Amino acid sequence: MVRTKDILGKVNRRKDILQAAEKLMLRHGLSGVTTRQISKEVGCSEGALYVHYDSRLDLLLAMLEESLPEMLGPLQTLQQRVGRGSAQANLAVALGGIYRFHQRATPLAAGLFAEPALLAAYRASLARQGKGPHLSIKVLQNYIVAEQRLGRIDQHADPKLSAYLLMSASFFRAFSEHFFGRPMVPTWSKLVKQLIAAIVPAVNTK
Repeated sequence: MVRTKDILGKVNRRKDILQAAEKLMLRHGLSGVTTRQISKEVGCSEGALYVHYDSRLDLLLAMLEESLPEMLGPLQTLQQRVGRGSAQANLAVALGGIYRFHQRATPLAAGLFAEPALLAAYRASLARQGKGPHLSIKVLQNYIVAEQRLGRIDQHADPKLSAYLLMSASFFRAFSEHFFGRPMVPTWSKLVKQLIAAIVPAVNTK
C-alpha cells in the first residue's frame, strides 16, 4: 500500500528540484544548468532526479510549465467577474497575475533561445496541450466583449486589439525590468490603471 507520507515526500521532492533548477537558471542561465548542479543544490544524487524526470529536458520543461498557474488563476477569476464590481478593477487584477507570470517566465523564456532542442520541445509541449499566450489574450478579449454587451465598457474599444495591447504591455514591462536589473517608474500598480483607462475606457455613467 502506498502511504500518504511517501506521496507527499515525492511531491515535495519534485517541488524542491524545480525550485533548485529555477534558482540555478537565474544564476547561470538556462544553458548553464546541469543535473549535477541541481542534485547538489537539492542535496540528493543525480540518480534521484531521474526518479521524477526522464531527462534534463523533461526537468526543464516541467520548470517552465510550473509557473503557468500563477497567471491562470486570475484569468479564471476574471471570467467569473463579468458584470460584477468594476470592470477596470477586474482587468487590473487579471493583469496583475499576467504580470507576475511574465516577471517569472521572461528570463526562462529568453534562455530557451540558447537551447534549440529545449525550445522545440517546449513549443511541441504547448501545442500538444493546447496552451500558449493566445489563450490568455482570448480570455481578456472575451471579458471585454462581455462587459461591452452589459454597457460597462465603451463600445469603441476594440476587444482583440485591447487584449493584445494589455498583454504586450505586461510582457515588455517585465522584460525591461529584467534587462535593466531594476524596477521601472511608475510602479506596475499605477501603470496598469493608466493603461486600462486608456485602452479599455469605462462608460461614463454621469
